[in-house]
Amino acid sequence: MTATGEHGRNQPRRVLTTADGGLLLFRVQDVPVLLAPSWWIGSLVVVVLYQPLVDRLLPGATAAVSWALAAAFAVLLGLSVLAHELGHCVVALRMGIPVRRLRLFLLGGLSEVARTPRKPGQEGLIAAAGPIVSILLAAFCGLLLFAVPAEGAVWLVVAECAVANLAVGLFNLLPGLPLDGGRMLRAGVWALTGRRAGGTRAAVAGGGIVAAGLLVWAMAGMVSGTEDRWLRLGVCVVTAWFVAVGAASELAAEAGRGWPEGLAVTELTRPVLQLPAESPVSDALEAAAGRGVVLVRADGVAAGLLDEAAAQRLAETSPHAPAELAAEPIRAETVLLASEPGEEIAERVRETAAWQFLVVDDEGRPSGVLRRADLRSALSARRGR
Repeated sequence: MTATGEHGRNQPRRVLTTADGGLLLFRVQDVPVLLAPSWWIGSLVVVVLYQPLVDRLLPGATAAVSWALAAAFAVLLGLSVLAHELGHCVVALRMGIPVRRLRLFLLGGLSEVARTPRKPGQEGLIAAAGPIVSILLAAFCGLLLFAVPAEGAVWLVVAECAVANLAVGLFNLLPGLPLDGGRMLRAGVWALTGRRAGGTRAAVAGGGIVAAGLLVWAMAGMVSGTEDRWLRLGVCVVTAWFVAVGAASELAAEAGRGWPEGLAVTELTRPVLQLPAESPVSDALEAAAGRGVVLVRADGVAAGLLDEAAAQRLAETSPHAPAELAAEPIRAETVLLASEPGEEIAERVRETAAWQFLVVDDEGRPSGVLRRADLRSALSARRGR
């Protein structure tokens, strides 16, 4: 089971460990590919549940061979999910949409897209890329089966690879969030109605149906006593939980994307004041009361926005130090256009790791400073009415 997700913008490059979401395997165009600790647990479960099935498929195999083939299936399943997620990742990057990281975890994977696609076509193509990769790999392995001796260990490994990719591809086409089929459904409803929120609600409902269907299929296997009933039960319960939690998360995230009617961005911005970058930090703090401060160097280049917390710490020890030492750099992603729709401004703020943003007019002149806390408070108050 796989899904694409939306999170904050890329963080500075660093060595990632389990504390950052998993073991760093490699990078794809500077996107880290991580192996979460839960992947080992899921793979162990797959090996234990799949080994008895190998004994039935290869009656003459020794215990060592059957366990090795079960382990091979778990690894092939992980590689299938990785290929699937790389499909999402590459298409998103080709569209100019940054990807924060790619994670493999318990029986699944996640490509963490750094910002929401602006158009339904973008979301649909990114979502479709994963299943397309999986189905193509399944077709390749299926053709390869004709080139290897039938019913031997090698044949079974190739068949396992075909089944793993086919299962990943077809399962993700189910029309429910957070699966790729759910994202494709959302993109379709979004394109037809012009409303992303309506597409999300339809795809969340689909996710609930998918989760319920998985549990029904698992119980049907237990009742009928199929050979793979325990494998089916374990996978279906974990997958149903994943789908249900993911659908609820998508619904909550969509609720946070809206912009209250009648709320203007200018109502939330603080007045902006420009000061020389060499101004004493204590003076800059006094001037900053209730305002945003842009520090400008002698050559007219902005040194950054005054970081009040850093300025207070600096003023306690060196009140006459240049205010530039407590400046937060102004980056492209921290500059907002006042004429942008409110929904897009809220999305930009949510995606960017910064606590204040410079708001400019259509001519590029500073018109105010928007603080993350002010935006959050205003949106919460409006939605609570």
